[in-house]
Amino acid sequence: MIVLWMTLFALRQGYSLVSVKTVQLGEPVTLTCALPKGLQSGEVHWYKQNHGDTLKLIMTSFKSTPPEYGPAFSQSRFKVDKDNNFSNVTILKTVQEDEGIYHCGLTEWIRTNWSGTYLFVKGNNQKTSVVVQQLIGSNPFHPGDKVTLQCSVSDSVSKTCPGGLRVLWFRDRSHESHPVIYANVNTHNECEKRSDTQKTCVYHFTKNVSSSDAGTYYCAVATCGEILFGNGTTLELKQAKKMEFLQIALIVCLAISVIGNIFLVCKRRICTQVKAESAITEAQNDALRKPTEADEELNYAALNFSERKTRGRKKREPAEESVYSQVK
Repeated sequence: MIVLWMTLFALRQGYSLVSVKTVQLGEPVTLTCALPKGLQSGEVHWYKQNHGDTLKLIMTSFKSTPPEYGPAFSQSRFKVDKDNNFSNVTILKTVQEDEGIYHCGLTEWIRTNWSGTYLFVKGNNQKTSVVVQQLIGSNPFHPGDKVTLQCSVSDSVSKTCPGGLRVLWFRDRSHESHPVIYANVNTHNECEKRSDTQKTCVYHFTKNVSSSDAGTYYCAVATCGEILFGNGTTLELKQAKKMEFLQIALIVCLAISVIGNIFLVCKRRICTQVKAESAITEAQNDALRKPTEADEELNYAALNFSERKTRGRKKREPAEESVYSQVK
């Protein structure tokens, strides 16, 4: 009983050494125990524990010897195999009594390392309480959306347990040997009395999902020495990788287009400014060159002045004087 409550405490805290394995009633299931690296010799022990019961030995195996089965377990229903990395126990056909906690103990010298797996058999109807799950909202969700899972627990009004109910949420995915467990995270409950003999408590779990949160979520209620499981809720996420790629490509193309347009506008303005300055400079040069380069026409007029004849002694007449004047 002590080991059971220690395991329940570990489940409640969400320790990684405890995992939850689900199987449909009548189907086979394999429980795996990882062996530490460098394990040269030692013993591997598998135990099973029912609700409120003590540990029962399934088998003990050594490195080089065949496994030894406990009195309540036989090779007709259980198969054990071991390699350098794992020790596996396979239940060939599950029954309702197979639900419980399976402990794996690795003993080397005087040290023993323990790990535990709770096996949940779906289709097991021998329960005094009913757990129903519901997903608030509709699939699929997008990464970043806020998702709320609801868990309703119906139980007898007269049923009381020390410590009350402990609610756990875990995700079961086929490629994971140890599902992620959420315990007491953003969880609140509302209980109401449905009738004189039955009451119902509603629990919620809310989180912002990411692209890696897809999977089947289970609500587990630890009460009165047993763990009750819901029917499971599948959370689907819409893969946005292609959309994100298209958005990034569109943004890049838009940025290139904007930069190109800015470059062309600036180039056009610079060209216009250069042309205007060139035209002004050319006009100024033309104004400076105009008086010197223009060949001005020069008109010459000959003026003839003749002197009057004077009385007296006749003098020699001097040559006529010609004066030229420039006329513009």
